[in-house]
Amino acid sequence: MTTRLFRVGAWLALIAIIFVTVSPIGLRPRDLVSTNFDRAAAYAVLSALFVFAYPRRRWMVAALVVLAAGGVEIFQFLSPTRHPQLMDAAVKAVGGMTGLFAGILLHTGAARFLPDDQA
Repeated sequence: MTTRLFRVGAWLALIAIIFVTVSPIGLRPRDLVSTNFDRAAAYAVLSALFVFAYPRRRWMVAALVVLAAGGVEIFQFLSPTRHPQLMDAAVKAVGGMTGLFAGILLHTGAARFLPDDQA
């Protein structure tokens, strides 16, 4: 049950990131933090969710997040109000890898407290 919730949350988070990244700039949510921190944090949370959703597929999670960072940035060419940047994709990928390692550490620690079928 717990794994299913993480899977739903991870895929919904990816959909939300795609929407926010590709939608017109006027629909982008406003934050109190810098844009780069916002990007990195979103991908860090995304990676951590995917680690908990697919704990035995860490390499696939890493590949998905890096490909999503670059792919979603490329999708910005479809929106006339957005402008894709290589540096933005790099910030997202670094945030994703940070979240991946944090997710692995958190999952490893949490696995001690979960039943065997949910670890």
